[in-house]
Amino acid sequence: MTYEEAEGWTTLADPNRRSILMALAEGEHTVSELTETLPVSQPAVSQHLKVLKHVGLVNDRAEGTKRIYRLNEAGVLALRDQLDTFWKRAMSGFEQLMEEDQ
Repeated sequence: MTYEEAEGWTTLADPNRRSILMALAEGEHTVSELTETLPVSQPAVSQHLKVLKHVGLVNDRAEGTKRIYRLNEAGVLALRDQLDTFWKRAMSGFEQLMEEDQ
């Protein structure tokens, strides 16, 4: 896994970012809407969204004076592909160890 690939996983280490992603999985939200559901300030939510956008997990669009945030499906699918690859390798290694023990 490259540094860039690992960056998405490191980003998810923060529970507030995971909560934001869970909320966005249900639909689009403004910063204000997300702030209502989290135990952090509006500037903190904005910073978390900036980080999530940087690693490609979130997109935004302007609507008047507001920014509307949503999941970036391509970014989420890329993380899923990385996880699938990890588990395939891990299970292959486990199966190999089991065969060697027999």
